[in-house]
Amino acid sequence: MAKRKVIAIGCGGRGKTYTDIMANLYGEDFEIVAVAEPVDARRNYMKEKHGLSDDMCFKSWEPLLELPKMADIAVIATMDRDHYGPAMAAIEKGYDLLLEKPIAPTPEECREIQHAAEEKGVFVLVCHVLRFTKFFIALKNIIDSGEIGEVMNIQHIEGVGDVHQSHSFVRGNWGNSDESSCMILQKTCHDMDILAWLIGKKCTAVQSFGSLSYFKRENAPEGAPERCIEGCPHADTCPYNAIKLYVDDKGDWFRCAATKEIHPTDEQVIDAMWNTQYGKCVYKCNNNVVDHQTVNMKFGDDVYVDFAMSAFTKGGRVIRIMGTKGEINATMDGDKIEVFSFITRQTRQHDCNSTATGEGITSGHGGGDEGIIFALRELLNGKKSKSVCTVGESCDNHMISFAAEQSRLEGGRLIEMKQFEK
Repeated sequence: MAKRKVIAIGCGGRGKTYTDIMANLYGEDFEIVAVAEPVDARRNYMKEKHGLSDDMCFKSWEPLLELPKMADIAVIATMDRDHYGPAMAAIEKGYDLLLEKPIAPTPEECREIQHAAEEKGVFVLVCHVLRFTKFFIALKNIIDSGEIGEVMNIQHIEGVGDVHQSHSFVRGNWGNSDESSCMILQKTCHDMDILAWLIGKKCTAVQSFGSLSYFKRENAPEGAPERCIEGCPHADTCPYNAIKLYVDDKGDWFRCAATKEIHPTDEQVIDAMWNTQYGKCVYKCNNNVVDHQTVNMKFGDDVYVDFAMSAFTKGGRVIRIMGTKGEINATMDGDKIEVFSFITRQTRQHDCNSTATGEGITSGHGGGDEGIIFALRELLNGKKSKSVCTVGESCDNHMISFAAEQSRLEGGRLIEMKQFEK
């Protein structure tokens, strides 16, 4: 296919990941021609990586999208609350979008983006990267083959992981819903989407319970200072010691997030420990999103789903799918899916090699990050994989998260989806 031109709006972890994959794996298919990113280090990285001129590097999206349309695709990977403006402006210009999830932080904005794209005739590929992993594609294929009959129940766990929770959803950019969005949307619209995709039916009712129970001030150990760097008497035993996580361990993801630098030095990390949330005691931050939540869902034809999201795990997704002819048991960070047949009373092992790249965000979501860019390439070439969904389908599945949060806030009230949509 002809090389497609791309503009990138928001070049933090996700924007950088998608454009790096475009350049490194599919450089013959994609060309990054302009970027908009407020952080100097990130914008300069994009400039050097993609050979951009100064006049094609912008500190905000507005001046970029005021220019005549210059590319085929706009990658939008800003913070959650900053998706709506550039998405609507890019759609109006006629750009196709690769849009980081969630689509937007409110149901109204999600639907407005959907309707604008449909009216303009552009596609919006939302970054539900789990759809593009070998693991979930294998699960979908097994279900669609009829091997386990009709799906009756699913139990699904999103183990956020205790350290991931502390980094992203306590200290980090997504810890406060007033600045980003609610946890069940920002973290697990992945999972709401994948469950609806696996089942292949509409969600009809939702009930949810959840709270912020542990990562709060009253649970701070005695004598803990406001910042770990001030000298905490519990430093050696605390799993969330910021000095260990950000200074000693040298993990790129944590250090880059804390400093907003591409290749941070120890001095820059220590400065962040003194001056940003990343250096705060994990029990003394401004976080308000839940650290554990459950969602009960009813889908068409009386299919029931129990979903749990919890910080209190080492991390990873676990799923059990119960059908009329058999059941599936699997963990995403494993390389085997177990399929038990009621007819043969035998268990077979399905190889999906999901550990090739790992499940976590630092290792590409089990291959999903690379998978979605490959799928985008194929879509532009007229080939639509079964993993690709329309923005309307994505919006429908976002509504499950919005309804779940409404239910949680109302003490677990059962919410009928048709009424919620109205």
